[in-house]
Amino acid sequence: MLERTVLAGARVVLPTGVVEEGRVTIDEGRVVADVPHETPTFDLTGHWIVPGFVDIHVHGGGGASFSAGSAEEAMTAIRTHRAHGTTTMVASTVTGDLDDLARQAAVLAELTQQGELAGIHFEGPFISPHRCGAHQPELLRAPDPSDVRKLLEAARGAARMMTLAPELPGGMESVRLLADSGVVAAVGHTDATYEATLAAVDAGATVATHLFNAMPSLLHREPGPIAALLEDERVTVELINDGTHLHPSVLELAFARAGADRVAFITDAMGAAGMSDGMYPLGPMRVEVKEGVARIADGPTAGSIAGSTLTLDTAFKRAVTVDRLPVEDVVRALSANPARLLGVDDRVGSLEPGKDADLVVLDGSYDVVGVMRRGEWLVRPEVR
Repeated sequence: MLERTVLAGARVVLPTGVVEEGRVTIDEGRVVADVPHETPTFDLTGHWIVPGFVDIHVHGGGGASFSAGSAEEAMTAIRTHRAHGTTTMVASTVTGDLDDLARQAAVLAELTQQGELAGIHFEGPFISPHRCGAHQPELLRAPDPSDVRKLLEAARGAARMMTLAPELPGGMESVRLLADSGVVAAVGHTDATYEATLAAVDAGATVATHLFNAMPSLLHREPGPIAALLEDERVTVELINDGTHLHPSVLELAFARAGADRVAFITDAMGAAGMSDGMYPLGPMRVEVKEGVARIADGPTAGSIAGSTLTLDTAFKRAVTVDRLPVEDVVRALSANPARLLGVDDRVGSLEPGKDADLVVLDGSYDVVGVMRRGEWLVRPEVR
């Protein structure tokens, strides 16, 4: 049995706003209604308590990759990101042979059934060769609905999202197939026009995969997918807030146009997250990390940015201290919005009675000093 825990004295971020000198009470792994005169277990004066982070797009961490097809490697990546406050995550694959992806999906589906993951995100192979980024061009293919269905079946109900380029043959039909299957269709690594992107949203697409990256730039006569995805209220836009993928003014533009309720911060992290510079695998490719920036080491896409080395606590701190966003908006982007997108907001994404006790304790400088998942400390605060 998990012990009853009372956290008191911190600034607590709730859906209704920030509560000064707030209290969070946890019992049997869930947030429960507070008893005002109950003695605190932890005095967190001078700290922040925010909901556990939810990452809907992450490829690995701690030197491990979700594309390795290994439960052991997957758990290394999971534990790495949990230590940085991500208590819920979707494992992202990278473009590969369909049979290889199916084998990876079988491993990740098992971890999903065990409650370690919130599902699988297939990024590729159904993406544009003109916007392939860190994906191997020779492995790309058009989104034939029969191939899409093959991956969904391999995931055994664990597929949560698939990124594709809707302008490719079979793209619109595949978007409809995903939507009808209860899987999020995400527009990304695409060369779609403004009109084609709107058509994809009408067909059921609801996510912009790392908006601005791996898609045509916003032009005044050819607004392309960026304008379409920003303006449509049905779309949640992913943003990689690491200071490399997006200029601060572009981040500000996205928040201003989409609004705080339609932004999801992601890491798009590969295996080097939480590690030092060096060489790392990303699916079948080699990636070199220099000064924290990951780029393809060789081949036709050499030099392309290959995901990130970001963790969501760093994205949080940057959003508040560099981008000067309100903490409440940052919490929405890191927790509430992605939880709602995944359909798990009845359990995670906010600190409300009845929900899982997934939370992060930050000090006054917005650095992580405590992480709790389902009522269990993964990182225990050194305060009483």
